Amino acid sequence: MSYNKENIFAKIVRGEIQCKKVYENDYVLAFHDINPQKKVHILVIPKGEYIDLDDFNKRATDKEIVEFNKAVTHVANLVGGKTNGYRALTNIGQDGGQEVPHLHFHIFAGEKIGKMVS
Repeated sequence: MSYNKENIFAKIVRGEIQCKKVYENDYVLAFHDINPQKKVHILVIPKGEYIDLDDFNKRATDKEIVEFNKAVTHVANLVGGKTNGYRALTNIGQDGGQEVPHLHFHIFAGEKIGKMVS
């Protein structure tokens, strides 16, 4: 599968679609999910064109990988995850439940999350 430059997250990175930003640096953008599933639901995405975590780990530079991983933790702490914990989740592929073909982590916090799989 090749990267689709017209996916919604690519458009958000390019500034074509607005988002409610939580954090941004040269490598990463984090923003509130427009359809939150929990009290706190933030998306953390790389600014580079990566389909999923597998693609990212194969093609991203070491700097991109470090900055992205640091950003996931930083954003989780910004939104209160440091106090009582948080869940960081990424979906990969159709069977994994990935809906947008651009790597993204969901950060859930602010309440008890519950079981991983029911």
